[in-house]
Amino acid sequence: MRLVSFKKTVNDLLLYEQVSLGKGLIKKGWNEIPEVMGSCVVGLIGLGLTANALYHYYANDGNNRKYKEIYTVYRHDDPRVAKLKE
Repeated sequence: MRLVSFKKTVNDLLLYEQVSLGKGLIKKGWNEIPEVMGSCVVGLIGLGLTANALYHYYANDGNNRKYKEIYTVYRHDDPRVAKLKE
């Protein structure tokens, strides 16, 4: 069984001091695991775009299609009648 020695370099100690003070956490993460940090950025952008798309979908009555699989009968005084597409 091989033992791994953990030697601290000056750069590691400087980054540790910055992280312990609450500064440089993102910088240290970007230096150690850039793939994960980049994926997090892409994921957050994707969540923002999805939330924006859902907002516009429901704000513009997105589920109101011209050709429907299931038909619904509306009363003449229903407020949804004004939104129906011809």
